[in-house]
Amino acid sequence: MAVADEPDEPDDRPLPFDLIGTMAIQEAEVAPGLRHVEIYARGGLLTLLWHGDPTARHVVVMGGGAMGGMLGPADGLYHDLGVELAERGMGAIRVGWRQPNELGECVLDMAAAADLASRGGAEAFVTAGHSFGGAVAVGTAISLPSSVAGVVTFATQSAGCENAAMLAGRPLLLFHGDRDTLLPPMCSEVVRELAGGGDLVVIPGAGHLLSEGRDLMWNRLLDWLPAVFGAT
Repeated sequence: MAVADEPDEPDDRPLPFDLIGTMAIQEAEVAPGLRHVEIYARGGLLTLLWHGDPTARHVVVMGGGAMGGMLGPADGLYHDLGVELAERGMGAIRVGWRQPNELGECVLDMAAAADLASRGGAEAFVTAGHSFGGAVAVGTAISLPSSVAGVVTFATQSAGCENAAMLAGRPLLLFHGDRDTLLPPMCSEVVRELAGGGDLVVIPGAGHLLSEGRDLMWNRLLDWLPAVFGAT
């Protein structure tokens, strides 16, 4: 005799924002549409610069390199992109790592930022990272398969991206300079191969900070991001 399937048990696993062990949180509006959020947590201070409506449905979460930082590549691309996305009704969060260069903790930081936004109404995310942060963006997307719609990397490292196949075909956009002497373009090529696909843009004359490719990246992102979110 067939036995009916039992209903699924509630998933009571702790969420990323709970896992960082928050002890206190405070925030201030530092400019119209920009909040500075400080989260005192296990392992250090998690800092967020949050652009746009905190209830935005679509949010880009951006992280820096192994030394930290919140401006991103190309002379502060993250800040300017956050301002532009906010004007278009999307949210953007710049993440300041608790423990720079600790991949697992930084993935948790980016996931915690997304989790916090989801509690305010966010439904879909794109993760983005520069250099070391590219591996963080990939890892966060893997850890949040149902809510991260796509990934952007800027001059990414390949270390830490070994499981990129678990992106499972989600949109992947990679930028890399052909004169990057710190992480050669092959790193992005490897990540694309590991992921089983992706759109790699190699920028002529650009180094690791990708300053020479700012306009190209800006225009591409402002087409790509709405398209990815529009598919969710």
